[in-house]
Amino acid sequence: MAETRESTANFTAEERAAMQERAAEVRTARKRGKAAGDPEAELLAKIAELPDEDRAMAERIHAIVREVAPGLTPRTWYGMPAYGATKAVLFFQPASKFKARYATLGFNDDARLDDGGMWPTAYALTRVGEAEEAAIRELVRRAAGEG
Repeated sequence: MAETRESTANFTAEERAAMQERAAEVRTARKRGKAAGDPEAELLAKIAELPDEDRAMAERIHAIVREVAPGLTPRTWYGMPAYGATKAVLFFQPASKFKARYATLGFNDDARLDDGGMWPTAYALTRVGEAEEAAIRELVRRAAGEG
C-alpha cells in the first residue's frame, strides 16, 4: 500500500483532480447506461465553466468537430472536452486545466493521423484564428477518418 501512496504523492493537485473527474465520468456512465443521459450537455457545461480564453477556443473546436465529424460523440474525458465513439479520439486540454501557458488539442491512438513513421499527436493552441481553424478542420477530418 505504501507504493500507492508514494505514486499518488508524485501527482500535482490538478492531475489528481483530473483523475477524480475521470473516475466520476466512469461511475456516471455505468449508472445511466449507454443509452441514457446527454454527454454533449455535460461537455457544454464543462466548456461553460472555463475561463474566457479557454472557453472561446473550446467552443470553436466544438463547433468544428460537430460540423466536420458529426459521427464523433461529444463527451468529457478527464474533465476535458473530448470526442469519439467508445474511446476519446481527440480532446481539448484547456491551459487552465494544468496551469499551462497554452491549451492543447490532442489526439489518441484511434485518430487516423498516421503519416509515415512519425507524426504529431498534440498541438499547442493560444488562439483559434482562421489559419488555426483550417488546420483543426483538416486534423479532425483525418482523425475521424472522414475522407
